[in-house]
Amino acid sequence: MIHKAGFVNILGNPNVGKSTLMNALVGEKLAIITSKAQTTRHRLMGIVNGEDFQIVYSDTPGIVDPHYKLHEYMMKFIETALIDADVFMLVTQIDDKAINEDILEKIKISNIPTIVLINKIDLASQEKVIQLMEEWQQKLPAAQVIPVSALNNFNLESVINKIRSLLPENPPYFPKDELTDKTQRFFVSEIIREKVLLNYKKEIPYSVEVAVEAFKEEEKIIRIFAYIFVTRETQKSIIIGHQGKAIKKLGTDARKDIEEFVGKQVFLELSVKVVKDWRDKDSHLKRFGYIQ
Repeated sequence: MIHKAGFVNILGNPNVGKSTLMNALVGEKLAIITSKAQTTRHRLMGIVNGEDFQIVYSDTPGIVDPHYKLHEYMMKFIETALIDADVFMLVTQIDDKAINEDILEKIKISNIPTIVLINKIDLASQEKVIQLMEEWQQKLPAAQVIPVSALNNFNLESVINKIRSLLPENPPYFPKDELTDKTQRFFVSEIIREKVLLNYKKEIPYSVEVAVEAFKEEEKIIRIFAYIFVTRETQKSIIIGHQGKAIKKLGTDARKDIEEFVGKQVFLELSVKVVKDWRDKDSHLKRFGYIQ
């Protein structure tokens, strides 16, 4: 029996629905999803297995102009994804801003099979979708252009079938029972960060990073201690809130999702720590997993 396996690397601007798409294709919530830009900071793999195939989806951060070292390392995840792909999946959306021309050129000259997904087509007319399909076919003549709605699971079966047809013959890269390359600690920190994105406004979510310091699994309960890092004392005060009400709500929201994720009762303790300019400090970026 012929076995196919390969890396399908997902690229695109912020907020085009890359994480929603990967979660839908994998069938599990692996990547956090909010309406805010730069929600995805790491490269996250989701693995789908069949008897004769293995698809390794790789979600990447949205393409941004770097303002901090954090952004530079986020863009390095994209640079790596441009090198090790078996299939490129370039995600755009209705009224998407222009894709970085350098990245488009690298995709074009790579000769790696490419699928362009026009996402969120439920928000546009049929005429608009056809127009965008024609425009993308001109930009990337060798690509397969497919209109989808990741949120509504529209046309994703066509995407999966196309991917399977493009996969090279390879043995599986990961054990067949694996779903992702990340640890439980990583997902716990991402769940907490997701709740920060949802519960706080303005610059707070972009100034926050989460690190799980302790993860102790007992018979009936998992005890977790995590730091929420911010860059200023004023941000710490906002995270904690009046009489600790804000961080209590944050902890409750996160704990519920963590319990659903691990399938066990969780005791979650959160603490806020100020580290000025952590986004530009290699020591902290390494601690948070941005530097390998």
